[in-house]
Amino acid sequence: MQAKSIIPFFYVLLQCHFWMMVIASDKLDVVYQWKQLEYEWPSNDTELLFPGYKQEDNLPLGLEITSTRIFVTVPRWRRGVVASLNYFYRNDTRRSPNLIPYPSWEAHQYEAGSVPEIISTFRIRADRCERLWVLDTGFTDILDSPEQQAPPALLIYDLRDDRLLRKFVIPEDQRTPDSLFANIAVEDYSCEDTFAYLADLGGPGLVVYSWKSEKSWLVKHHFFQPDPQAEEFNVSGISFQWTDGLFGMGLASTNDGYSMMYFHPLSSTMEYSVSTKLLRDPERATSLDNFHEFHALGSRGHNGQSSVSFLDPNTGVLFYALASLNAIACWKPRNMFKIEQQDFIYVDNVTMVFPNDLKIDRNGNIWILSDRLPAFMYSRLDPEDYNFRIFMGSAKKAIKGTVCSMNSSSISNNPYDSMIEENNVHPKRLKTVQNSGYVYNSGLISILITVITLFVRTFI
Repeated sequence: MQAKSIIPFFYVLLQCHFWMMVIASDKLDVVYQWKQLEYEWPSNDTELLFPGYKQEDNLPLGLEITSTRIFVTVPRWRRGVVASLNYFYRNDTRRSPNLIPYPSWEAHQYEAGSVPEIISTFRIRADRCERLWVLDTGFTDILDSPEQQAPPALLIYDLRDDRLLRKFVIPEDQRTPDSLFANIAVEDYSCEDTFAYLADLGGPGLVVYSWKSEKSWLVKHHFFQPDPQAEEFNVSGISFQWTDGLFGMGLASTNDGYSMMYFHPLSSTMEYSVSTKLLRDPERATSLDNFHEFHALGSRGHNGQSSVSFLDPNTGVLFYALASLNAIACWKPRNMFKIEQQDFIYVDNVTMVFPNDLKIDRNGNIWILSDRLPAFMYSRLDPEDYNFRIFMGSAKKAIKGTVCSMNSSSISNNPYDSMIEENNVHPKRLKTVQNSGYVYNSGLISILITVITLFVRTFI
C-alpha cells in the first residue's frame, strides 16, 4: 500500500522532468538541416574542376547572417572539401539548401600548383559597414596530413559587390608553429576605424588588427591558456582531449567608443574580461604591465567548457555554447559570473550535438549551427541521419523565464558591474535558477529518472 501511494508522486516527477526538457528546447527552431552537404554546381564541367571532391569530407562549422544571405564555412579538415566559404539565399525555401562558393568558384580552385584565394576558414564576421571579414587559417587536411599551405591571413570583402577589399597576412612574429586562428570578433563603431580581434587557440594569443592603420599587434596573457583540468571532453559518448586556448569572444559596448570583451579558452570553464580600450592601444596592450587589466569573472562549473559566444546588444546578454552539454546558455553581465546567475535556453542531445557557431543578427534573432564535429573527427557520421542543423529564434524570447530575462534586473553599461559583491544578488533570482538549473547536473538527473522508472515498474 505504501509503495502504491507514492507511485503517482513518481509519475509527477517524471512528467515535470519531461516538461522542463520541452521548456528548455522550444525557444529555437531548426530552420535548415542536412544529412550531407551538397553544392549548387552550375554545370558538370564545373564539378570536373574539383576532382578531389568527397561529399563526406564536407562539414559546416562557421555561420554568419546578412539581410539576404546565410554564410557557412567548411574548413578543409580533409582533402575532399570543395569550398571553405559558402552561402545560400535566405529566401531559399529548401530545408537543405545547396551551397554556393563565395565569392566565386574560382576563389576556391587549386590550379597550376597555386593555392586558392581562400584556403580554409573556420569563422567569419559581417560588420555594419557591409564588409565580410574572413579569417583564413591557411591550414589544410587537418585530420590526415596537416599542411600549412599559406600564412594565416585576414581577407575583407565588400558584401555589396563581393569584391576583395584587402588581404592582410598575419606577421610571422605574431604567430607560432602551433597557431590556429579559429575565431574572430569585429568592433565596428566606426567604419574607418574598425578593429578585428583574431583568436589564436594554438598560440595561444590575441592578434588585434586596425583597419585604419593596416597594422596588427599580438596580445599575450595567461588567461588565454587552456586549463589542464578542463581538457577532457565527452560529447554524446565520444571522449577526447583538447588543449585549445583562447576561443570565445563577446563584445559589449561601454558607450564610449570601446567595448568590454568577455572571453574564454575552449579548454576551460572560466570566463574573463578586458576592455578594448587596452587592446586597441598597441603600446599598453603589449606591455607586461597590463596584467591587472584582465579580470577573472568566474566559472561555468563541471563540464562547462564553452566554444563560441556572442553578446546581444539589444538585451545585453551574453550567449554561449556549451560543448560537452549540447546546450546554449546565457549570462547577464549585470550579475556575478557564477552558476546561480547562468541559465540554459536550449538543450537537446540529438539536434544540438556540438553547437559550433552562434551569431545574433541585426533584428535580434539568435542563430546557432550544430555539426556533430566530434563524431566527424573520431568516429563517423551516418549519411542517412540529419547531422548538421541551423537554429533560429528571438533572443528576447529565448531568455524569457530565465535569470537572463529582461525583467530579472536592469542592464548596466558599467563594464565592471560583473564584479559586483555577492550580497547584491537578488535572492529571488537565486531561487529561480536553483529550480531551473537541472541541466548543470544532467547526468545525475538522468540517473535519477532511471532509478524512478525502475522503481515504478517494480511496484506496479
